[in-house]
Amino acid sequence: MAKRRIRVRKKIIGTAQRPRLSVYRSNNQTYAQLIDDGSGVTLIALSTLDTGLKGELKSMRTMEAARRVGKELAERARRNGIEAVVFDRGGYRYHGRVKALAEGAREGGLVF
Repeated sequence: MAKRRIRVRKKIIGTAQRPRLSVYRSNNQTYAQLIDDGSGVTLIALSTLDTGLKGELKSMRTMEAARRVGKELAERARRNGIEAVVFDRGGYRYHGRVKALAEGAREGGLVF
């Protein structure tokens, strides 16, 4: 998986106008960040452990929680003036929680 992540990362670069939406998933949690690679800054970070979402996500299954994280990330991004992103699946297959997060972000209004 490390080789796949490196290969994908060579092609995907986030800018200030179109940041990189990076996804990481552990066994229990799902994490997402909007990253400006030009300046090396994380603009927005969100996960299933976020204090604002944790109580709401506690009763959800992992796929539903990932979709909710994507939707909330899109809402925060739009509040900060970010409309479009580049999706970085982090070497994971576009399946399951990664796909659910992407679909949630699209539902929230992000374009990619």
